[in-house]
Amino acid sequence: MSSVHGCHEVTDVHGIKGSPENAESPKPAHERSVATTRARHGSTSVRGAAGPRGRALAAAYAGEVRTTSDSAQEALFDNTTPATPTPVPEGGWHPASWHTRPAAHQPPWPDPVARAEVLAQLAALPPLVFAGEARRLTRALGAVAAGKAFLLQAGDCAESFDDFSADSIRDKLKVILQMAVVLTYGSGVPVVKVGRIAGQFAKPRSSATELIGEIELPVFRGHIINDDTPTPSARVPDPRRMLAAYHQSASTLNLLRAFTKGGFADLAQVHLWNLEFLATSAEGRRFEAIAEEIDRALRFMNACGVDLSVDSPIHQVDLFTSHEALLLEYEEALTRRDSLTGGWYDCSAHLLWIGERTREIDGAHVEFAAGIGNPVEVKLGPTATPDEAIALCERLNADRAPGRLTFVTRMGVDKVRSALPPLVRAVSAAGHPVAWVCDPMHGNTFASESGHKTRHFDDVLGEIQGFFAVHKAEASWPGGVHIELTGDDVTECLGGIEGILEAQLPLRYTTTCDPRLNARQSTDLAFRVAELLRG
Repeated sequence: MSSVHGCHEVTDVHGIKGSPENAESPKPAHERSVATTRARHGSTSVRGAAGPRGRALAAAYAGEVRTTSDSAQEALFDNTTPATPTPVPEGGWHPASWHTRPAAHQPPWPDPVARAEVLAQLAALPPLVFAGEARRLTRALGAVAAGKAFLLQAGDCAESFDDFSADSIRDKLKVILQMAVVLTYGSGVPVVKVGRIAGQFAKPRSSATELIGEIELPVFRGHIINDDTPTPSARVPDPRRMLAAYHQSASTLNLLRAFTKGGFADLAQVHLWNLEFLATSAEGRRFEAIAEEIDRALRFMNACGVDLSVDSPIHQVDLFTSHEALLLEYEEALTRRDSLTGGWYDCSAHLLWIGERTREIDGAHVEFAAGIGNPVEVKLGPTATPDEAIALCERLNADRAPGRLTFVTRMGVDKVRSALPPLVRAVSAAGHPVAWVCDPMHGNTFASESGHKTRHFDDVLGEIQGFFAVHKAEASWPGGVHIELTGDDVTECLGGIEGILEAQLPLRYTTTCDPRLNARQSTDLAFRVAELLRG
């Protein structure tokens, strides 16, 4: 599909006008993201939704357009908008297909006009990630599925508008880089690094309300929807928060790209990744020992004449982004058609996942994920059946493309050894190239006597040990771990080498939702997982 049509010109995320195929860019055309269109005679604004595309988007989002043809519906989301839209084939997928399915955990927006304006603006904003980057992650996850790499997916339970700074982003990145070095050095296996970052703002909740003291309030659904302040006005869903989430995600991505490609992630800087409060701990000292060995190896390679120029892979890393594709209107608005392949990509993140509570095979979340070209994860809890797992494979990866689908199991330490084997056995027998990853956090959450939600390090490690044992017994590859962590020195999870006690939980309990491992516990866990990988 041509990138320039009629009176529209293309501006890509690098600020380059004209056809992406002819534009000079840091990346070749096929690796650049979908371009965004801008009318030469007017722009698409939030208030006025100027231009036919903007008006159509606003009308559709506001519910003024009850029915449209497939071709008109496609034109709303195709940011290259041809003069004569190509009809979607009968029964074909488009970004709004999910509206025909039941959609769980969507907020009740009180102002439909504000919602329509926000979604129209989001649909006109530049994509956050490149389609080519998503394809590169799919290839990396294909290596995970084949048993040739290991996935480390980690970050906040829920990102916060209140705790947003360069320091907090840097410190989370430090912990992820530390864990990846420990895993790679300790096991000899390449590590694919994916952050729960730059978009993880929405959270599914089991109830529409919660009791705070003696006051019943609408539940906090994540900062992309409402505020965690315990007042009725703060808990009203506000669609303008979706714009705030987009802009915070863009800022976070800019900083992550600078850190990972600009020298901070250079292996020669490995000593700098040790957080100050971690450096004097047992885990910090173990990490420093690895850093010294890496330094010695780099000096040896340099002495042998090995090319360690700035273009060498040791000087930069790939860190991909991910979040739960929960708030479907936000995901829909950021879905773009790739100018190279013609496929649709959700450009809010490289990888999207479907949660345990929204994985119904006929539900809206599975319908949306089925049509995007990004790699997709599905979380499976202890109630998941082999038939459900196979149905998800057929729906989300009918072509059996390696790296397209990852199952993230969240069974709990007491159930993983009994609930996981039937799933692994069925998927393997059916020949689906699934990557298997363990989320040892969500099945092991409980309330302490003080009322704090918490997890015990021993349970987290125990579920990972059970996960590895099952895959060994089934001759399958334990492909990764999915961890909730922070770079802050928090006291939210019990145990670990430092032995956090229940009485210490209130000291530094800052999470907006679920408890996270701190840097010491995360590094300790990485050493334990590396030992499991070595067998």
